[in-house]
Amino acid sequence: MDLLNEAEAALRPPNESSAEVPNGAAGHYLLGLIYRYTDRRQNAIHHFNQALSMDPLLWAAYEELCILGAAEEATSVFSEGASLCIEKQYMHDALSSKSSQASSDDHIVVPNRSLGVEDVSPRQLKDMHGYDVRDISRNYHGAASNQPLNGGPATFSFYNTPSPMATQSQLSGVAPPPICRNAQLNGPNLRAFGADSSPRSVVNSAVPGPRRKFVDEGKLRKVSERLFSDSRQRRSMRLGGESLVNTNSSASVASGNGTNHSSKYLGGPKSSSVVSRSVTIRKGQSWASENSDEGTHYDIYDDSRLDITTSSSSPRGDARSLEQEGAARPSGPVVVSGSRVAAGASEILGLLMILGEGYRLSCLYRCQDALDTYIKLPKKHYNTGWVLSQVGKAYFEMVDYMEADSAFSLARLASPYSLEGMDIHSTVLYHLKEDMKLSYLAQELISTDRLAPQSWCAMGNCYSLQKDHETALKNFQRAVQLNSRFAYAHTLCGHEYVALEDFENGIKSYRSALQIDSRHYNAWHGLGMVYLRQEKFEFSEHHFRLAFQINPRSSVIMSYLGTALHTLKKNKEALEMMERAILADKKNPLPLYQKANILVSMENFEGALAVLEELKEFAPRESSIYALMGRIYKRCNMYDKAMLHFGLALDLKPSATDVAVIKAAIEKLHVPDELEDEDAL
Repeated sequence: MDLLNEAEAALRPPNESSAEVPNGAAGHYLLGLIYRYTDRRQNAIHHFNQALSMDPLLWAAYEELCILGAAEEATSVFSEGASLCIEKQYMHDALSSKSSQASSDDHIVVPNRSLGVEDVSPRQLKDMHGYDVRDISRNYHGAASNQPLNGGPATFSFYNTPSPMATQSQLSGVAPPPICRNAQLNGPNLRAFGADSSPRSVVNSAVPGPRRKFVDEGKLRKVSERLFSDSRQRRSMRLGGESLVNTNSSASVASGNGTNHSSKYLGGPKSSSVVSRSVTIRKGQSWASENSDEGTHYDIYDDSRLDITTSSSSPRGDARSLEQEGAARPSGPVVVSGSRVAAGASEILGLLMILGEGYRLSCLYRCQDALDTYIKLPKKHYNTGWVLSQVGKAYFEMVDYMEADSAFSLARLASPYSLEGMDIHSTVLYHLKEDMKLSYLAQELISTDRLAPQSWCAMGNCYSLQKDHETALKNFQRAVQLNSRFAYAHTLCGHEYVALEDFENGIKSYRSALQIDSRHYNAWHGLGMVYLRQEKFEFSEHHFRLAFQINPRSSVIMSYLGTALHTLKKNKEALEMMERAILADKKNPLPLYQKANILVSMENFEGALAVLEELKEFAPRESSIYALMGRIYKRCNMYDKAMLHFGLALDLKPSATDVAVIKAAIEKLHVPDELEDEDAL
């Protein structure tokens, strides 16, 4: 809701500044996010570090520290100390679960099963009367019905709707709750335990419970016929181990809704056979039914499976199967040995160490080091969508667009519905001028998630490649509208404003991006470009330097910083910066060209020509190279070579502005440079 002040007050009340942050590591993480969003960097770093110290597996906190550029090396964060912390937390949780287990050992848990009088031996029935019976729903929701099961008044609410509130310890190692609510034992008759000659249990409809959702009678009849058409004994196939029934005696005594459908659904006469039902369906849904003869209500609780079992057996066989089932099931949560916990913690921390170090290096724009780190991952982890998208981002920052496209394409195959890094992928395709691929990607992302900013960034890049800057701007603004904290969308808006020569709004967009993320170097670079075009060279140098401090390995930033220094007549410093840019990326022609320009201004014509001859090997069809060579030959009074290179420049079809400049130079080919300067004045 973007109510950051209220969120901060909830986590740290103003009058209780020394109070402990609630909810441990998660609370510190949320507080760190608040401080980051409100531009309190040091406080944010402190709370993210606190969250990591409390929970070394809280990856999101380390990720935020990497984004802020303040993360320690992953080897020190996910170290032996972190492993000991995890083991300590596990032992504490295990002891807590054991203590809570011990407190419920004196009670018999009643599973969801209907029994006839023949199904329970006299001794078991006697034992049952002697104990308090606790409803299974207590295990899931903490609401227990501890009422004596005797022949007294029918006050035992056997299937109560429990409270939805539960603690973590109550949710571990327990059975699913029963399938019916508001069913009561008929006190004097005890029909649920077969006191009547017919083993039928009565569902008391006098106390109707609230139902959440119903199906009509026709649908119910179809479901019932399908579920109870098989009279053969089937085992209940449990898919998970989270539902464990606690037993205290040699037999687990069960009760349930118990309506006998043997004659109705199984096609035979009434007998002592019992239909046992156990229904568990996905949490948060309801399924109720109405039969013409009797009402059977199915309440859906917490599990993702529908499990219906029917059985027909002798009473003694049923009791024996109950005893075997009770003996086979564990009586509490499974406790893993300390050595296994240590081994598991060591393995997961080793994985996080590689992932964390790679992400940290990537955020510091040490892209080659990050790639070398990611390659250490096992193949099954490397070929995941998140890792491949990080690899693509690293190649993008290294201006290796072909490799970046390949990595992003693999990431899309691995995780087709993940939009992680797809905004960068669209920019890669923009630089490669792959208009068909970019259009396809944009349509795919829009169909995947129309409310994701990455989708609209891709669509905006598609229009920008077609030179439709106004429509591109609308798409980028839509991305900002969907997520105002998406810094890259603000930067792309700034690029389109600059393309439309609306420098004022362009500056506003770049500044909005920097308010969200002060380390977003693209926005600093964009501001530098605006001031360079406005010939505010000092401002331009300042912003290029800030971008360079964040990303000191970008050849493009170094090239433009050198250009700004050259315009300020700082030729020596500019030349050094160009040399660094060339070493950073030898495939980038821009620093070579700017170096030649600086050498020309320093009247080092031979050096400039040597650089341009080298540059021709990288960009043989770049008209500006031949135009600059023509100017050099003219100043050296080599008019024939100058005319030749001016002609070559025109043959390569430069822009209209460059054509006018080249033609003017040809017309003044024999005019001395001094006279040209006077005419210009």
